[in-house]
Amino acid sequence: MTYLWLALLFVAAAVVAGVAFAAQASPRGESRRHWQAVGLAFAALAVLTAVFDSVMIGMELFHYDTSHLLGVTVGLAPIEDFAYPLAGVVALPGLWMWLTRRHERDGDATRGETSRLKGLIPQALLASRPVSWINTAYPFAAAMLLTTRQIDWVLVVGTFYFLIPYNLAMYGINDVFDYESDLKNPRKGGIEGALLQPRLHRPMLWLAAITNIPFLLVLALAGGPASWLPLLVSTFAVVAYSAAGLRFKERPVLDSITSSTHFVSPAVVGLAIAGADVTPGLIILLAAFFLWGMAAHAFGAVQDIEPDRQAGIGSIATVIGARRTVRLAVVLWLVAGLAMLATPWPGPLAAIIAVPYIVNCAPYWNVTDTTAARTNTAWRRFIWLNYGSGFLVTLIFILHWSLTS
Repeated sequence: MTYLWLALLFVAAAVVAGVAFAAQASPRGESRRHWQAVGLAFAALAVLTAVFDSVMIGMELFHYDTSHLLGVTVGLAPIEDFAYPLAGVVALPGLWMWLTRRHERDGDATRGETSRLKGLIPQALLASRPVSWINTAYPFAAAMLLTTRQIDWVLVVGTFYFLIPYNLAMYGINDVFDYESDLKNPRKGGIEGALLQPRLHRPMLWLAAITNIPFLLVLALAGGPASWLPLLVSTFAVVAYSAAGLRFKERPVLDSITSSTHFVSPAVVGLAIAGADVTPGLIILLAAFFLWGMAAHAFGAVQDIEPDRQAGIGSIATVIGARRTVRLAVVLWLVAGLAMLATPWPGPLAAIIAVPYIVNCAPYWNVTDTTAARTNTAWRRFIWLNYGSGFLVTLIFILHWSLTS
């Protein structure tokens, strides 16, 4: 089978699914707008694919058997490479609309519903924040791949774990125990988290447990004793942040530390499983990443000051105030960027990544508690800034790979 036929299988399946989902979920009269947005998204992904694949093929990180290619390229990327981003961009937006619109319909249709499990899977997917899955899977995969220089079953299993089950537990537990404050939060019920009906709370916690424990056991066995402490810390942070009795999210400063652990610990687990050497440069890099995570949490908490106070939740933002929290986040991002200047080459290139976050946050330097909700505009930009940062970080990792091979 040639790469063309293989790619066409993915594209055909994605087109059928994407059209079906969009037809079910698109509001009347908005179908044209949906497909225009899909077209723009594919144009952006095509540019990124051309850049990334040309760089990686040029550096001989991988190659194709030319006898299975059509022979048409964009840069160095064969035309077949563009089938996979096309499949993703056609199918996933429709799936997301179907999940969220179905949730709204179910919310009306299942009032008084006696089934405790109906709607659990769609709501669990919504609760897991698919748009943020990459933020935890990428650190693990990058840490392992750059250390071992190979793709094996542990890398695949661990990446899948930190892509979906880990986020299902982290955000699912949060949405269960934050239900009262989420009721007062107009941002909930879409891209920024589910509004889980009480009948789904207990099933959600069971689903988090049964989808996480097997992966944790496998990774602990594969990684050996060196991985046990990082896995324990990572799992404890996921539970302790939201669960009743611990509620680290209600302990100012500790809330930002715990939240940052959610994103840094997957990288530490990957390094531990891979048996990485602990060098000063690696410690500085992880410290900079940790400060970035604390800044992200602190800034994100500002927009929720009002609903959190109404629910009696004491986050870092509700305690020290919107203005000082925003300024703290700017300082943390600045220190994180400066810290990268002390890492071995090409690490200092990553210092520039702090700039767009500071620029995005700085306009709210004088925000007040009463205007804190306006920072949601910057927070939604922050979600997409992460993808741009991932692009730059990947280019730096590729450069590091080539310099150390």
